[in-house]
Amino acid sequence: MGKFVIKGTANGGFKFDLKAGNGEVIASSQTYKSLKACEAGVESVRKNALAHVEDQTVENFEVLKHPKYELYADKAGETRFRLKAANGEIIATSEGYKKKASALNGIESIGKNAPDAPVENTAE
Repeated sequence: MGKFVIKGTANGGFKFDLKAGNGEVIASSQTYKSLKACEAGVESVRKNALAHVEDQTVENFEVLKHPKYELYADKAGETRFRLKAANGEIIATSEGYKKKASALNGIESIGKNAPDAPVENTAE
């Protein structure tokens, strides 16, 4: 079973990682100014975890409404995704994957893990 891990940052902010049952990071958040805002980010990922995927790696891709995952190629040629909330804000991002299928597995893992994942707060 996965879990959200909230941690403090060097600049006094907060961020979270969603980790799979094996401890691997599936997705990470931006840095939030307050713990409350970070916790709201966790709830937003839970709420939007089953969003549709907009595959920007193919030509003439269909632009989907928010919330959605955006699957894209980064400058290094790796595949990444970002989860956007209903308001269009990015709420979670992935690492780079060498294979598109691995990025899609990461998205699927968020859908399985995030809705019921407990929160471990290491920032306190």
